[in-house]
Amino acid sequence: MSDAFRSGFVSLVGRPNAGKSTLLNTLVGQKVAIVAGKPQTTRVLIQGVLTLPDAQIVFVDTPGIHKADTPLNKRMMDTVRAALEERDLLLFIADAAQPFSNEDRRALDVLRQTGTPAVLVLNKIDLLKDKAVLLPLIEHYKAAYEFAGYVPVSAARAQGVEELRTLILSHLPEGPAYFPEDHVTDQPERFLAAELIREKVLLATRQEVPHSVAVMVDGWEETANITRIYATIRVERPGQKAIIIGAKGAMLKKVGTLARQEMERLFGIRIFLDLRVRVEPGWRTRPGFLDSLDWRTMAGKDEI
Repeated sequence: MSDAFRSGFVSLVGRPNAGKSTLLNTLVGQKVAIVAGKPQTTRVLIQGVLTLPDAQIVFVDTPGIHKADTPLNKRMMDTVRAALEERDLLLFIADAAQPFSNEDRRALDVLRQTGTPAVLVLNKIDLLKDKAVLLPLIEHYKAAYEFAGYVPVSAARAQGVEELRTLILSHLPEGPAYFPEDHVTDQPERFLAAELIREKVLLATRQEVPHSVAVMVDGWEETANITRIYATIRVERPGQKAIIIGAKGAMLKKVGTLARQEMERLFGIRIFLDLRVRVEPGWRTRPGFLDSLDWRTMAGKDEI
């Protein structure tokens, strides 16, 4: 590899809950995508930019590849397809602790729609008691798809990430930096604030309300000493609202405290956070509402 400056776009794709967002955060070196350990946590494209002395990598995190059976899921799959276009490299993230399955084979079919080279990233190797299972697992993937490389990693523990970064750089063309050196993500602070609130709801409520939660920031007031953020958590049913509020408001207070503390760390400012919960029946099927959840305002298409 020459000493010339290299740059390019790299999309992270794979099945739900493979650890794509955790890997993005680890590769970039700071949190730009929420992580909740639940399938389909990521709903839109999340950009993370890593600028090195001799290169700039623009990573794009995507929703997990899944069956598009609702308008929201169709949009998420459109997001995945968009992330495959005009990229220099794809990272196919797979859970190394899970055996190769028909769902993995179908997910690989999405890669076949592109001519872009792809690297298989076997994530979560820290969960393996016996690393010997990696070789037969790699052979299963090799038989199903022609990858440009294979890298076992633990995104959560940053194991193998340096090797992965080196392999990524070897696939990037010579080119200029696309963004200023201090640019890390394209997400507006308002959107990231809403995502952080949603993350805390998912973490606090476990399995009760994961896919029925949407968060919107209604107001953002900046002063010299504090930023006031007003947000509404929307759910589909009254029972879900009761879960999020909790006994005497305890759950909502917990969510608000955790979200506020992380916003203050990420944004470097003091924050006052006002949270409300509202029932919004059937929001996952309403195009206008779905538009309002993504600042890029994508439109849904047919399912795969």
